[in-house]
Amino acid sequence: MSTDRIEKQIEIAAPVSRVWRALTDYREFGAWFRVNLEAPFTVGEEARGMITWPGYEHLPWRAVIQQIDPEQYFAFTWHPYAIDPNVDYSEEVPTLVEFRLEPTASGGTLLRLSESGFDDIPDARRGEAFLRNDGGWTQQMTNIRDYVAEHP
Repeated sequence: MSTDRIEKQIEIAAPVSRVWRALTDYREFGAWFRVNLEAPFTVGEEARGMITWPGYEHLPWRAVIQQIDPEQYFAFTWHPYAIDPNVDYSEEVPTLVEFRLEPTASGGTLLRLSESGFDDIPDARRGEAFLRNDGGWTQQMTNIRDYVAEHP
């Protein structure tokens, strides 16, 4: 089992165009991901907002948008499990989060997620960051599926 990469996938009963919008429209992303984002995603720029997940509302959310290939690929970098407001994570190498979308034969979408780069996180927090994000991505994949089902 890799300790550098998390991989998840989920089939969503909606066309690629609908899943893409839920993934890349900053308001829709914020709704299922539970973060109140300030502005649309723009390649090369930092996306910022406040986490709205219960118990974490005091924490900022930051990611740098790396690539947007419409209806195919969306990627950002961030500092995983950066939850201590007294720690400056900016000197750490961020991980890369990638989403890939593929149409399914049934007219739905296969959404694949990977997050890589955990081996570059300092030893003191690498294991916890990996464990928390592995579980977190399992939840977030369910969240986007449920969000799309509830908001066709």
